[in-house]
Amino acid sequence: MDKPVHILICDDSSAVHDTIGPYLKAENMTYSSAYNGHEALRLADEMNPDLILLDLMMPGLFGTEVCKEIRKQSQVPIIMLTAKGEELDRILGLEIGADDYIVKPFSPREVVARIKTVLRRVTGPDKAEEPKKVIVYDQLKIDLGRYEISIAGEILPATPKEIEILYLLAANCNKVLSREQILSTVWGYDYYGDTRAVDTHIKRLRKKLAEEGSGWSLKSVYGVGYKFEVIL
Repeated sequence: MDKPVHILICDDSSAVHDTIGPYLKAENMTYSSAYNGHEALRLADEMNPDLILLDLMMPGLFGTEVCKEIRKQSQVPIIMLTAKGEELDRILGLEIGADDYIVKPFSPREVVARIKTVLRRVTGPDKAEEPKKVIVYDQLKIDLGRYEISIAGEILPATPKEIEILYLLAANCNKVLSREQILSTVWGYDYYGDTRAVDTHIKRLRKKLAEEGSGWSLKSVYGVGYKFEVIL
């Protein structure tokens, strides 16, 4: 029997845990609870959850700082919870490595649906349903089925969103994609006005990828967006 999906809920409001918990159980998921930032970090390290729901305004240590610390050693999917819903908060969550965000008040059904969507991105499609999605350029390999990026056989640490962005650009080799196109395709719904998140993800990808002398590169096109350029 497969191990049930385990969710770490990090929020100082017990009502959030009490509301979401039963819906997770109904989907055969298990969960643990953290009520402050330091506890969230400890449990994330000890329990190795499949996904983390992380409130932005956590006591002790803000959710943004928790997310940054987790990203130093783990690519576990993170969905940020924010009560404000302001553009700055949404952008900040995406820039620091969160995979998604949900604005309070929310429906627990929406939370479960978002969790399933993010987890599908990580686990990839059923092999019997879809062919493997693999792109190879020189020593770079982007495997969307496994959600892995590797160079010369060495797997690089990358978030699901970073992998999806790189795959999208590489699949449209030498074609310029606007920030809006990338947001719409990768995030899957309206993130209008949050195009800085794309810039931040590209910046992180460039730090992780060794482009020099590889025959390909991630190019910025001023005022438009980005392209995966290959020297033919």
